Amino acid sequence: MYKVFYYEKPLTLSEKPLHEAKNLKFIGEGQFGEALDLLKNNNASHVNIYYHNLEMLWTAFKNYFYYLEAAGGLVRNSKDEILFIYRLERWDLPKGKVEPGETTELAAVREVEEECGISNLKILKFITQTYHIYFDLKLHLKSTYWYEMSYEGNEKLVPQTEEGIGIAQWKSTEEIPSLMNQTYANIKIVLDSEINLNDL
Repeated sequence: MYKVFYYEKPLTLSEKPLHEAKNLKFIGEGQFGEALDLLKNNNASHVNIYYHNLEMLWTAFKNYFYYLEAAGGLVRNSKDEILFIYRLERWDLPKGKVEPGETTELAAVREVEEECGISNLKILKFITQTYHIYFDLKLHLKSTYWYEMSYEGNEKLVPQTEEGIGIAQWKSTEEIPSLMNQTYANIKIVLDSEINLNDL
């Protein structure tokens, strides 16, 4: 199953109907537009498009949008604090577009360094891949590859203001729950996979 967020609400693609969702059987591209309208206009809080061949469905779905890839990091320092940025009135994790010829690992490190002004990051592992849809002249489907990273230095954080980042800040585990009403659904997925938000 694939989960994509649009207007911070889930649009899933699966092989069969889901009890908790408004279900649309895939016949053609018309279901993609219908699903987006249902979510955008608040007629549904979760839409599921189903088809017996999930990979064929996913390929058709990707081709419906302008598809792009990004990469970012969940970075911990020696105090076990996590690196956050504040942009567009939301707390976020540093990330950015993968450049042509660049691996997602290199892109993730580069973007964290550029957005927060630090260096010498170490990738520990791949965490997950998230998806969201947004509109900028046309509909975009963005896939973001997330990596867990460690940082042992003590450089002063410098937010990349030209990218609209107002704050780059280390946050303790205890501070994270208070940020969750000012972040994105995909960021909650990344955090929850590593620190289990329900336990905080």
